[in-house]
Amino acid sequence: MSQADIAQVGHGPAYEAPPFAIPSKKLVMWLFIISDAVTFGAMLYGYGYLRNASSDWPTPFKFSPSIVNVMIMTFVLITSSLTMLIGVRKAQSGDRFGAINWTFITVLLGLVFAGLHIREWIGLIHEGVTLSANPWGSKQFGALFFSITGLHLTHVFGGVIALTVVALGFKRGRYKAADIEIWGLYWHFVDLVWMFVVPLVYLLNLEK
Repeated sequence: MSQADIAQVGHGPAYEAPPFAIPSKKLVMWLFIISDAVTFGAMLYGYGYLRNASSDWPTPFKFSPSIVNVMIMTFVLITSSLTMLIGVRKAQSGDRFGAINWTFITVLLGLVFAGLHIREWIGLIHEGVTLSANPWGSKQFGALFFSITGLHLTHVFGGVIALTVVALGFKRGRYKAADIEIWGLYWHFVDLVWMFVVPLVYLLNLEK
């Protein structure tokens, strides 16, 4: 009889030990982050290649107010990483009230970021930027800009929903501190991706 069979006798079902000495749920999140990083990396690489290959690539962003808005968005997202970190620390220390509050502050900051981003999109659309055209130069700009920033914004919305669900579940005792920590990893990844999007998609396209 195997050890698993012995463990099941009188003690309910036995589960295999998590591989690589880390919890299975955290391992799954790390694998997702790695695969997602490859996706974003491929998109940013393709963006850089097409940008350099185009002779009329547009530079539509001005230092003010466009880049100022981006800097505010960046500040909000960086701050949300800090509040997420505090929420995780509170959860790990057993401070349920603090963990829930700081996690919801992170959610709020994520929504602020999304609102600023959508406002930026609306402004660009009003200027004539679409997936297949824009008033400045290469037609590929709109498709790549909306694809990259749209994918990132989708991740922000996904994180907002997930953190809300986890925070409410943590309040009811359904989830543990480890669950908040796992989704904190996801949120930090979303913030990290933005640090690559800003220089490649915005700063390199500043109007000269």
